[in-house]
Amino acid sequence: MSVEYDKFIESGRKWFCHVDDDNYVNPGALLRLLASFSPSRDIYLGRPSLDHPIEATERAPGGGTVTTVKFWFATGGAGFCLSRGLALKMSPWASLGSFMSTAERVRLPDDCTVGYIVEGLLGARLLHCPLFHSHLENLPRLPPDSVLQQVTLSYGGPENPNNVVNVAGGFSPQQDPTRFQSLHCLLYPDTAWCPPQKQG
Repeated sequence: MSVEYDKFIESGRKWFCHVDDDNYVNPGALLRLLASFSPSRDIYLGRPSLDHPIEATERAPGGGTVTTVKFWFATGGAGFCLSRGLALKMSPWASLGSFMSTAERVRLPDDCTVGYIVEGLLGARLLHCPLFHSHLENLPRLPPDSVLQQVTLSYGGPENPNNVVNVAGGFSPQQDPTRFQSLHCLLYPDTAWCPPQKQG
């Protein structure tokens, strides 16, 4: 996450979005969502994996004082986005390798550390967004007619292979166990490897 953050700051782009590599990203839905916010405002969008703020032990730099801090964080398993305005404010705790030392203060993974910086240190707030989805959800319950409007989708993986979105398509569940190929072909039917869509 540290390198991703630094590359984003160098890029001059408006939005920093992190999505784990086992997710499908719907670029059209993502761009529509981001268009409704100003990148100069403090925007932190995503979906928490817990139904309550996380509580962590915060260690002061160099040891010494230990306090308890509570904050929401957006899970990297569903993906999240930060506006440039907010990302720039994170710089003292996130840039040029300082992200790792900040993570060590709370001894939590990188997605939790982002929440700690945003909510715990900067006082900004996570905007809970139901359009991001991780493998921790019951994905078959997502209404099939809403699947194409979602920003990110995940799947259960080997430990829970039936936890996938319910989407019809030209690929069988055996050919496409994640349902990502079928989803892609519904969004982009002209893709060369997509089977022809049935008429009517």
